Amino acid sequence: MKVINLGENNSVLNQYISEIRDKTIQKDNMRFRRNLERIGEIFAYEISKTLEYKTKEVETPLGIANCNVISDTIVLGTILRAGLPLHQGLLNVFDGAQNSFIAAYRKYGKDNKFNIQLEYASTPAIERKTLIIADTMLATGASMVLAYDRLIESGEPLHVHIVCPVACVTGIDYLAKNLPHKKVTLWVGTVDEELTNKSYIIPGLGDAGDLAYGSKI
Repeated sequence: MKVINLGENNSVLNQYISEIRDKTIQKDNMRFRRNLERIGEIFAYEISKTLEYKTKEVETPLGIANCNVISDTIVLGTILRAGLPLHQGLLNVFDGAQNSFIAAYRKYGKDNKFNIQLEYASTPAIERKTLIIADTMLATGASMVLAYDRLIESGEPLHVHIVCPVACVTGIDYLAKNLPHKKVTLWVGTVDEELTNKSYIIPGLGDAGDLAYGSKI
């Protein structure tokens, strides 16, 4: 697995990540969603540089232009709910992409231990396509591996790009161990060192789903 940390080089991405972390700016749910959307657009642009292209003749009002266009068939996979604004940003760029959605959540038991419950998946066939899986945060990595395993049941992709703007060392190590394939690239915007005893990232940003869409029962 290849890991690319876009936050290592200064760009406007770092500004947006600082804002989704900022507890004052987080009070504006619409701003939080919009920042995640813009972050998704940046990751999509960077991923686009790795894709395959073909030359297409395009007729203009004055003649024919030879243009390089993406030849990959792209599937955007998202883990609900927190991944939705990020998904929209990716879709703004890859507007012809097919789409997958995974419903997964933590079910806590005693001593803050939890299992990942995967209850729903809607996906097209993945065979010979480029799969991009998005979630706002990568903490333990368990839900991402489950989502990956579920999606590739519908076929072997050409390549898998995993987009997690805020990641933890623990999650990255877990993915490296459980997704060792050369066909997987992990894209992150920042990497934090610590998890709490409930596996929340520190400093992280809090509950991304709640910040985007309001608290849940």
